[in-house]
Amino acid sequence: MDKSYLPNASSASTWIWYPGDFEIWLSNKMQVRRTEREAVFPPLWQYYSPYALVTFQTEVDIPETDEVKIYSEGSFQLLLDNVQIYGQPKSISIPKGKHKISFKVFNQEVLPAIYIDGKYVKSGKDWIVTNEDKLWIDEAGKAQQSGTPWVPVGSWNFNSPENKPSEFRLRTEPWTAKKTEKVGDGELVDFGKETFGYIKIHGLKGKGKLALYYGESREEALDSAKCETLDYIHFDGKQSETYTHDKSKAFRYVQVQADATVQYDSISMLYEYLPLEYRGAFKSSDDLLNDIWDVSAYTIHLTTREFFIDGIKRDRWVWSGDAHQSYLMNYYLFYDSPSVERTLLALRGKEPVTAHINIIMDYSLYWFVGIYDYYLYTGDTKFIETFYPRMKTLMEFCLGRRNENGFLEPLEGDWVFIDWADGLPKTGEVSFEQMLLARSLEAMAVSAKIAGETEDQKQYQKLADDLKEKLFEVFWDKEENVMKHQRIDGEIQDIVTRYANMFGIFFNYFDEEQKQSVKNKVLLNDDILEITTPYMRFYELEALCAIGEQAFVLDEIRDYWGGMLKLGATSFWEKYDPKQNGVEHLAMYGRPYGKSLCHAWGASPIYLFGKYYLGVQPVTAGYETYNIVPNLGGLKWMEGKVPTPNGVVEVYCSTKEIKVKASEGEGTLIIESKSKPSTNLGVIKALGKNKYQLTIKPNTPYTIKYQL
Repeated sequence: MDKSYLPNASSASTWIWYPGDFEIWLSNKMQVRRTEREAVFPPLWQYYSPYALVTFQTEVDIPETDEVKIYSEGSFQLLLDNVQIYGQPKSISIPKGKHKISFKVFNQEVLPAIYIDGKYVKSGKDWIVTNEDKLWIDEAGKAQQSGTPWVPVGSWNFNSPENKPSEFRLRTEPWTAKKTEKVGDGELVDFGKETFGYIKIHGLKGKGKLALYYGESREEALDSAKCETLDYIHFDGKQSETYTHDKSKAFRYVQVQADATVQYDSISMLYEYLPLEYRGAFKSSDDLLNDIWDVSAYTIHLTTREFFIDGIKRDRWVWSGDAHQSYLMNYYLFYDSPSVERTLLALRGKEPVTAHINIIMDYSLYWFVGIYDYYLYTGDTKFIETFYPRMKTLMEFCLGRRNENGFLEPLEGDWVFIDWADGLPKTGEVSFEQMLLARSLEAMAVSAKIAGETEDQKQYQKLADDLKEKLFEVFWDKEENVMKHQRIDGEIQDIVTRYANMFGIFFNYFDEEQKQSVKNKVLLNDDILEITTPYMRFYELEALCAIGEQAFVLDEIRDYWGGMLKLGATSFWEKYDPKQNGVEHLAMYGRPYGKSLCHAWGASPIYLFGKYYLGVQPVTAGYETYNIVPNLGGLKWMEGKVPTPNGVVEVYCSTKEIKVKASEGEGTLIIESKSKPSTNLGVIKALGKNKYQLTIKPNTPYTIKYQL
């Protein structure tokens, strides 16, 4: 390490660890909690473990003697100026001047972590760490080291010695039931909406068994033989009168059946959640859309937990494709960077790479795209600088799975998911996968530049350019002017699907003529295989918004998401088919209640309303520059906020007036108006027929009059 500094005495200490290790440990712990009828149902993919032995190090230059307290998760060896300090001291006195401090920490049960707290010497993001044990004590009692790869430490918000990483818990708050009714010998408890947490029993007495049958729907909770989740609790008569169950579940309804020897007064719950601020907002002249935004926000909050998970009942796992959409929704609602980082790190795991993320080809590729989006929205380069080596080895794995034509094609162990859709072909060379790979290579080129790897940048950019050229040579039908879906054994199949065609629009891989052709021949063509999951509806509607079909998309949102609300949804589902009726809506995977009624990918209106109606999106990283292109889509008015790294962009738009105020960066407001707009500040510039722009400066309220 070639660095010394004068520590900031006002900065707070925090627990630190090897970057990514806490996230891997926590995801392992969380994802094995999934159960189906008391049977443990762990994930399908490889698990990784934190490094058991790591070395933390810092260099300081302090103006006076510092009394430093030491807290550790694990046993440690302490070196001060390359001399070992014997024992496991709880504090140490460090004299005035320059010093090198090293802690080698061992913990195989959880993960090695330290918290160092003095007036000047504090553990924080400026420390470095290595997992390679190349620091040793020689015969003279001095520390020696070889060329060890040091990296910046990992940390989160564990800012007190008592707040240990190994003891992390989500927050809880008490909720009471909205309704209770007798059912047979027991009762059905209704909490009023989809929720997640721990059942609490009040006035508990007696000895015997109490059964809890959970349901996202009334039907599921009442079906004790087929409900997806349940708990049998046995009491010995010595328990407290107030009992909180130790297993959290997703539910709205709970059927409670107790032995005659067990009595209780009432049932409540502890709602479990990650405390997040709703920094984004949306409201409009359409009350249904407002309700859809509210329920979408609640849905994504329920599924934003230790990580971005798919569904709170099933699977409760971290899936890369689901998480990619959660990242984008997050940027328009919470703007919570730590949740994105934790999820990316949990998904990536460690070396060596032996399979695709979640064993799904497209999910590895979404991971790369997610990192580029993270950089674009936040401007954070440290994440890429730290984890670029893990990006590179995963990309090497992906490139190694190409066939002789340079295309990805599923090999043994690869799952090509794309979407849940009956009759969707997934064998051979699929154009959608090649398009995702091209975008991933572009993300790698940007990341290599940030990491200072110039040759890598050139290589990845060339690979991306060559692949895009080949993609169009093979899959673009010049006569039909659409992207074909699949090639098998060198033969293009006469199949057109929505997937590559819609991604090509918002990836901006198509020119304007191609976009219009795809819109009319694919996206607005009912003969093309229909999309029935909110997962791919997300991208389908984004593509339509990207080519100006906001009015059409609002009707689709009203029908699709509004259709779920009409059926009583209090959070949005994994899948919705308006042709189904009654309990058919609850079934999936051949099980009567297999469908998740709270699924992260169901919350996509959050993203669409922020990016394509309020029209706010970054142009350069971290909103240094950004665009505001409001589009009412037939609404009379709308207003809202879009979060940025250090503030928000506020937008109000009616058919005659636009108001904008932003906290940071330089924005460009783009307006369509039949006549030249007027403004209270700045200069309106003409861009072309009926199109104008205005530069938006920070902390300045603009009011623009225009003619729609």
